[in-house]
Amino acid sequence: MRKVLTDIAIGKLKPGPMRREIPDPGARGLYIIVQPSGAKSFAVRYRFGGKPRKLTLRAGITLAAARKEASDAFYELEKGNDPSVAKRQAKQAQKRAAENTFRAIAEEYLKREGSRLRSADWRRAVLKRLVYPMLGDRPIGEIRRSEIIRLLDKIEAGELKDQDGDLIKGGPVMADRTLAVIRKIMNWHATRSDDFRSPIVRGMARVKAKERARERTLTDDELRAVWKVAAEAEGPFGPFGAFVQFLLLTAARRNEAAQMMRSELSATDWEQPIDWTLPAARNKTKVDLIRPLSAAARDVLARVPRLADCDFVFSTDGENSISGFSRFKTKFDKACGVTGWTLHDLRRTARSLMSRAGVNSDHAEQCLGHVIPGVRGTYDRYEYHAEKQRAFEVLATQIDLIVRPKQNVVALRGN
Repeated sequence: MRKVLTDIAIGKLKPGPMRREIPDPGARGLYIIVQPSGAKSFAVRYRFGGKPRKLTLRAGITLAAARKEASDAFYELEKGNDPSVAKRQAKQAQKRAAENTFRAIAEEYLKREGSRLRSADWRRAVLKRLVYPMLGDRPIGEIRRSEIIRLLDKIEAGELKDQDGDLIKGGPVMADRTLAVIRKIMNWHATRSDDFRSPIVRGMARVKAKERARERTLTDDELRAVWKVAAEAEGPFGPFGAFVQFLLLTAARRNEAAQMMRSELSATDWEQPIDWTLPAARNKTKVDLIRPLSAAARDVLARVPRLADCDFVFSTDGENSISGFSRFKTKFDKACGVTGWTLHDLRRTARSLMSRAGVNSDHAEQCLGHVIPGVRGTYDRYEYHAEKQRAFEVLATQIDLIVRPKQNVVALRGN
């Protein structure tokens, strides 16, 4: 009678000069393979179609697991299937499943499309912090609408935690932004798949578009307070104060100005006219945008010190563009006493001031980099350089009238 094998007994098996196969009395067709090196593994021997076959089992499994896999192999055999083929097909299915997880699809999307996305880093951060923990390892084709809804519920309620166990700031707007990222990835995958259909439908957003659109602009009193603190050359804000002024004077988007490089300026002699060319790669409309800088905007840039050989105009470390806006703005708001505004509100404020100063609407839209819609936008290729230059000077004058009202009062002579 053969000795019953155990894990302990297998561990005590000594290697010999030749490879050995030791049958397991406790499982049909199961063998323990002992190599001359001392390495041990399991294999199942069987016959299929009248020919001998061998199925090598997973490495590092216990005797009990090996017996279970041997039993499964003979069950496949009874169904008329070759266990080796079934195992290979199962591995291929696992590989396909791993390649089709939401995380894998999202990373592929960022790899292929990231260079064309202005907010690729932000999207990657949203995925890692909010989406991957719940949906990252799920096959994208198995993700249900209800799962996405539950994720959005948690984001809206601020119930998700980071790796340190701290709650992640959420809210309905953050939920909608996360939904937009997921939707983009799923729609992209749908264009590349024969079978996938996105589970996202209209009506899943938490905030209606009209409610989400901000209308905040700075009042004259708020503008004066913001400008006064921003004009302080020294202080706890580094280049942030000049950055705020520059946003107001150029109506630029936050990241457009934050990532502005000196190489994008036509000159760095602040006494002469300068054009700032926002390259298509960084422009939302995917075309180059030329902004003629007003004298006031050049004065702001003149007081921003250049750190070493850094090409970024606004930088705090001499290597990267300015960032950490929330941290800067918290201190800034406390200093100026104005709250409830965002950096993007400065763009809206600048546009409103242009209208207030009588700037032609088309010219103001050109300053903001908006594309003229319809047929006019298709055929009108005029650059409006002179018009934009005048508009930015008018904007600077309007801001100056607001922030220094007493200095701009002119006494009228009587007749």
